[in-house]
Amino acid sequence: MLLGSSINVNVMDYGAVGDGVTDDSQAFTKAWAAACGSRTNSVMNVPVGKKFLVKPVLTFQGPCKATNIAMQVQGSILAPKNISDWGTTADLLLFTNVNGLTLAGTGIIDGQGADWWKKCAADFSPCPRPRLLLLNHCNNFEIKGLQMMNSPSIVVSVNNCANSTISNVNITNPATSPNTDGIDIGSSTQIQILDSLIQTGDDCIAIASGSQFNISGITCGPGHGISIGSLGYGGRSAAVEEVHVHHSTFQGTQNGARIKTWQGGKGYARNITFEQITLVDAGNPIIIDQYYCPDENCQNETSAVQISGVSFVGFNGTTSTPDQAIQMSCSRTVPCTNIVLEHVHINSQTPTEATCINAHGRSIDTVPKVDCLLS
Repeated sequence: MLLGSSINVNVMDYGAVGDGVTDDSQAFTKAWAAACGSRTNSVMNVPVGKKFLVKPVLTFQGPCKATNIAMQVQGSILAPKNISDWGTTADLLLFTNVNGLTLAGTGIIDGQGADWWKKCAADFSPCPRPRLLLLNHCNNFEIKGLQMMNSPSIVVSVNNCANSTISNVNITNPATSPNTDGIDIGSSTQIQILDSLIQTGDDCIAIASGSQFNISGITCGPGHGISIGSLGYGGRSAAVEEVHVHHSTFQGTQNGARIKTWQGGKGYARNITFEQITLVDAGNPIIIDQYYCPDENCQNETSAVQISGVSFVGFNGTTSTPDQAIQMSCSRTVPCTNIVLEHVHINSQTPTEATCINAHGRSIDTVPKVDCLLS
């Protein structure tokens, strides 16, 4: 939040039309230059009642002279509807090297991604698609209150950032939109994601690398759950630790609390807690998968990302996959260690089941029983 005196910069004063048809990219660029170049804290206003069409990649470059800068979005920011009008697969909105950023408001950022989903659903080759919002090398940022929807792929991507918060956002993509993660985080530390609704066609939240993440008050679904990973692709090294997910709900998700790694990877995922989780017909509520291979064309490897110190505490509710309520498929050469399950009650109309491969730890008051854990 901005404190003290600040200047207000309105995109309408820099030539924006706001009719949803005219390209307002240049007006946004000029308004940002004025706000970022001010030595006083600045607020860039995107006014209510207007629809601003912008084209990629719309870049908000820092560092700014002001210690704190805000973009207040009350109207709508629209991506081009047709793929041909994008002109590129670059991301729609990019904030880079901007510290002290507040991106807030009751407005909408709409990726209008339906044409991209159709293209990639029909294209069996790699199908690169743009992200809606990317924050790169931005510390001490806050994203609050926005609705972000219909992204061609990942909705919010956070890379190389620290000490920042995303809260009270609504992220909505159809369940059938491919690879539309809600929030992806990589190479970042001290990130909080709080009190938000995330509905997507892929992971609600995915953490690829970094440490000290606090995730709370999330309602996830539809989507693939909250995932650590995937980690270790192509033999790469991974490092994820101090991830705490609590007081959240998985509703009609494909997965719940998930850690997924590729065979052949290196590094670690450790000190991870999923606590006080509500399940509403969630598939695969608790899953560790060290054999992750979505295209089912992977070679067996002996090295693996080491998983340790993972706790699943206070899970309650129902699952749509009773035979896969708890799955812990760990590497046969690099076991999962110090896995803890406590007060886990996963119910269904038919008995729920737990399976393990080379998982070591303990379980207390758990339904289903996890007798397959090795002590």
